[in-house]
Amino acid sequence: MEMVAASARLLQHSAEPVLVPVMGAKVCAGFPSPADDYIEGAIDLSQILIINPISTFIWKVDGWSVKDSGINDGDYVVVDRSVTAKAGDVVVAIIDGQASLKCIRKRLGRLILDFDNKDMGHLEISEASEVIVWGVVLWSLTQHRKLA
Repeated sequence: MEMVAASARLLQHSAEPVLVPVMGAKVCAGFPSPADDYIEGAIDLSQILIINPISTFIWKVDGWSVKDSGINDGDYVVVDRSVTAKAGDVVVAIIDGQASLKCIRKRLGRLILDFDNKDMGHLEISEASEVIVWGVVLWSLTQHRKLA
């Protein structure tokens, strides 16, 4: 999965947060209750999406290499450079100068980078390649309906 580096931008807290109404405690994915139809309060999405503003960036995803993690082509990912990557994380990795989303897996006692797309097989990185784990994906944002 390739990402356009120009799409990365630093998220900054503004003096005026954008508050979004919170409807009830949670949304039912089965049969809804009529009692849940009330506004509980409002939240600033940056308070949820951003742990460390100085090290948080958004990248636009281009490709399908981590689709089995629920990250799709065209999504946005919120990436924090201050978080230490561990097995199971999706990360932005710079491989020979190219930014790419990969999954960190534990194989034979070592952490490796791999695709998270069952249709793509395993990632092969040569010993001569330069690899940097740039940051850890904390959130992905999927648009479910295109607006005109």
